[in-house]
Amino acid sequence: MYVKPLALVLQIIFVITQLSPINTQACPRRFLLTSLREMPSSIPKGLGYLTIMAPRNFLCMRGNLLFGSRCWMIRFPAKILLKLVSFRLYSVKCGNTDNESSENEELLNNLLKMGVDVDMAKKRQPGVFNRIGTKEQDLKMFLLSKGASKEVIASIISRYPRAITRTPESLSERWDLWRRITTSDLEIINILERSPESFFRSRNNLNLENNIKFLYSVGLTHKCLCRLLTNAPRTFSNSLDLNKQMIELLQEVCLSLGHNEPRDFVGKIIFKNPFILIQSTKRVKTNIEFLQSTFNLNNEQLLILLCGPGAKILDLSNDYVSRNYTNIKEKLFSLGCTEEEVHRFILSYPDVVFLGEKKFNDKIDCLLEEKISVSQIIENPRILDSSISTLKSRIKELVNAGYNFSTSNITLLSWSQKRYKAKLKKLNTEQNIVLGN
Repeated sequence: MYVKPLALVLQIIFVITQLSPINTQACPRRFLLTSLREMPSSIPKGLGYLTIMAPRNFLCMRGNLLFGSRCWMIRFPAKILLKLVSFRLYSVKCGNTDNESSENEELLNNLLKMGVDVDMAKKRQPGVFNRIGTKEQDLKMFLLSKGASKEVIASIISRYPRAITRTPESLSERWDLWRRITTSDLEIINILERSPESFFRSRNNLNLENNIKFLYSVGLTHKCLCRLLTNAPRTFSNSLDLNKQMIELLQEVCLSLGHNEPRDFVGKIIFKNPFILIQSTKRVKTNIEFLQSTFNLNNEQLLILLCGPGAKILDLSNDYVSRNYTNIKEKLFSLGCTEEEVHRFILSYPDVVFLGEKKFNDKIDCLLEEKISVSQIIENPRILDSSISTLKSRIKELVNAGYNFSTSNITLLSWSQKRYKAKLKKLNTEQNIVLGN
């Protein structure tokens, strides 16, 4: 809130009249500095300004007052006044200074009518709201024509507002390129709903077209490209050179392992792990070297692992893989397992490396508390896919149904809910018949 002009003038008069114009050098400097600190830091529009001059090493401050004709001059070394007084006079622009004044009001109104979460959109890409000539209405009509609902369109813009800067021509061209891979418009809508950035992030349609042609040329099937677009659409926004580097690395690995069909090898790995093309070649190469050296695999064994379950961990952080492997090994060693058993456990189900240290340890402890032996866990690593709550509830239900874990298989702890429920119902029926007899 501004101080009224008259009040400010009176305060300036009060400060100056406390000092004798004849005896200014005897006036305590502390009093003037304190008084200046207490003055408002903003000057209302229309009051006039105090002028500040600093000839050489002195500061001369002259107050031109509205009342009376006396002119006061007080001299202090500039060093003292500038260092000790945190005081700056400046003119203040009247009116609204909010950042929102530069926002496109018409755009805001349009987006609100469309049901867009404007607050979310501003947090994600605030610069969009300062643009003129956005194309939100064109985007809306384009997506509606492809079968998107108004709710889906609002969600897309809320999470990736830059979508409204794309021209209808660019959108149409990009959509046609995606349709070379997908089977329907609805499939693209589903991808956009899940990951709007994948479609709208780039406007370089030539790069997209070149990527599609290249990936087909190295032997990837239509089904594989569909999987890439559905799970890792950022692959098609990569520069063509980046995708070429990863394909070339995989081809080199294939040949170095004695396999003479690099197209088949590349296709299998990418289909198993569609995220590999959005990672660095250094990360993938380091993970391959880690698998071979840690588990003492020969070329044939490594080839089988990479074309199978091992492909899934190639895109993980090298530190993450190494840290989780070390934790698994130490935990199982503490339970009496040998290194051979640890290796067999991981190689039979490499997905176990995805489990962080705490999650892995907690699940092992939970199973041990429920009287599941370590040897059973080693032989059935997939049960660690289930949450701790699922493991506990299933074990309890199965025991109540007369299931004996010490003599029976524990794989049903990792079954789908539908399959598990059918098995549990059968067990309960058998138990009721036994009890009935």
